[in-house]
Amino acid sequence: MSDRWEPAAFKTRVDEVLHRFVAGEADRFAAVDPLLGPVADQLEAAVADGKRLRAAFCYWGWRAVGQPDSDALVRAAASMELVHAAAVVHDDLIDESPLRHGRPTAHVVLRGAVRHRPHADAAARSLAMLVGDLLTALAGHLFATSGLPAAYLARARPLWAVMARELIAGECLEILRTGVGPDTEASLKVIRYKTAKYTVEQPLLIGGALAGAGGRLREGYSAYGLPLGEAFQLRDDLLGLFGDPERTGKASADDVRGHRPTALLAETWRLAGDNDRERLRTLLGRPGLDADALDTVREVMRRLKAPDRIEALISARVEQSLDVLHELDVPAHAVGALTSLAQSATNRLS
Repeated sequence: MSDRWEPAAFKTRVDEVLHRFVAGEADRFAAVDPLLGPVADQLEAAVADGKRLRAAFCYWGWRAVGQPDSDALVRAAASMELVHAAAVVHDDLIDESPLRHGRPTAHVVLRGAVRHRPHADAAARSLAMLVGDLLTALAGHLFATSGLPAAYLARARPLWAVMARELIAGECLEILRTGVGPDTEASLKVIRYKTAKYTVEQPLLIGGALAGAGGRLREGYSAYGLPLGEAFQLRDDLLGLFGDPERTGKASADDVRGHRPTALLAETWRLAGDNDRERLRTLLGRPGLDADALDTVREVMRRLKAPDRIEALISARVEQSLDVLHELDVPAHAVGALTSLAQSATNRLS
């Protein structure tokens, strides 16, 4: 691969690694017993789609140190996508989300495998939880068997524990803050730990550690990666409510119905007067939220210019990231690629 950043070509490389690796693991899993077939199918479904941004940030964490392109590094970077796949399965389960990439989520599909059993919904949820757990284990296995030298892997291995701790802390914080009084700073903290760190910062740091990056560059990766990761999730929150479900592949009412601690809802609450807050109280967290009620929430948000406020937060974070990037002592092709990734991560429709 040349120094020129070609996102489509890179995605193809990562997809080939993931699909081949997970297909093999799914076959070995299903070989234990024919009953495991539907569960094995969900392993493959979990990696069928994706932007592969996390793999890309890991790759450029390596390349920005001055290391050359490497198929072994691409395999190691692809393991970041298995971490993401596991997080998605668990997140959909926690949030009771029915759709992902326009298809039913794992816990919904797996109801078919247990539909004639007592407590079928609970059994399907348990199976989905185990799919996520197995994907996490497979991520570590793919990383360890990537083909990179053992000394390189040893430099990065401690960061896996950090990534797992921070990701799970973010998930726990989201659960603990769901339904609680909206607070923008608290919502941004959830975003930081649940998404920003494992989406941008940690993949960069892992790629850098594999390549032997020095302390100063690692600090630069964090300063670039954290605000960019937050901007990525802020865009996701906007798309969740105002995006086209045909493009996002997700149910648009999830955040409102679940009364989740998003910055968009928190900013709406902060800007709202007593009358609007009373209207929101009757809608947030309502299980049977219909299209009219959802339109009411959107109308309140637009009138209060809450989406504009989130757009401003996104823009400020992207600018902050790019300012840091242009101060880093890294090759020009790495600056170009990381600039392009910053834009594609935050200026998107899905």
